[in-house]
Amino acid sequence: MGPRPDGPGPTDGQPTGVEPAVPELIVPELIVAVPVRHPGRWVAAAVVLLLGAMLGHSWFTNPRWRWGTVGSYLLDRRVLDGIVVTLELTALAMAIGIMLGAVLAVMRLSPNPIVSGAGWVYVWFFRGTPVLVQIIFWSFIAQLIPYPSVGVPFGPELVVFDANKLIPLFVGALLGLGLNEAAYMAEIVRAGILSVDHGQTEAAQALGMRRLLIMRRVVLPQAMRVIIPPTGNETISMLKTTSLVSVVAVSELFTVVGLIYGNNYQQVPLLIVASIWYLLMTSILSVFQYYIERHYARGSARQLPPTPLQRLRTRFVVGKVHA
Repeated sequence: MGPRPDGPGPTDGQPTGVEPAVPELIVPELIVAVPVRHPGRWVAAAVVLLLGAMLGHSWFTNPRWRWGTVGSYLLDRRVLDGIVVTLELTALAMAIGIMLGAVLAVMRLSPNPIVSGAGWVYVWFFRGTPVLVQIIFWSFIAQLIPYPSVGVPFGPELVVFDANKLIPLFVGALLGLGLNEAAYMAEIVRAGILSVDHGQTEAAQALGMRRLLIMRRVVLPQAMRVIIPPTGNETISMLKTTSLVSVVAVSELFTVVGLIYGNNYQQVPLLIVASIWYLLMTSILSVFQYYIERHYARGSARQLPPTPLQRLRTRFVVGKVHA
């Protein structure tokens, strides 16, 4: 009997002596990475180093810098008192600017056209006029209103004040700085509020929260990530802008330095003294700004970047381990 038609063939499962074709392996060529040349960077670095060397040479060889005079006035009692006044003006002016600016930002976002229009007019006026003009105006407001009063509108006066006593030069300078800063802070706060997704507000309204409560509990905490960086910059700028109050003879740092070099004619050394103190104060404020920004950045990223101290500690530990 022959094999079944559907049974296995004579070669099924048996070697036939013919090897299957093996695909040829293709070895990729090695890629030689050639670094990109940046000659411009080296030229720029050489120019910067040359300028730095020239400046350093001038510092150490030019006797007209008068570093001895700088050192003798750096911790002078009058200079330190001027620094205190500078810090007071900065802190108080920024407090006025931040609080009033937040109110103005909410006013500008109000659905009431009169309220929003009033906020817009304030920002338009105080941003459109120089801060120096505003300082002088508020310092001499007594010429316009010598005896301000409180009473019934268009009626009898109940209490009358002397403007010269009510608004001395320090208060006038403070009003000029603070009211001007409020216009800029209003735009900063408004930009921060608008950066928050409108769906957050709608969700809070669906829960029955009122508008002011939504602003305080939902919107502003999220807007702080946008508000804090420019506010820090405005604070640093305010610290330096306080030098403008020297025109009304408020005894801040620059005014005191000017009075000193007006007597001894040592303009350059005294200006260096003022510059050193301004640099020191702005550097400290920059450190505070960095950590405040880091605090409000929590939640925006899974892991915050390390601080400079943490980077330094990590490098020290890694270098010690490798050693």
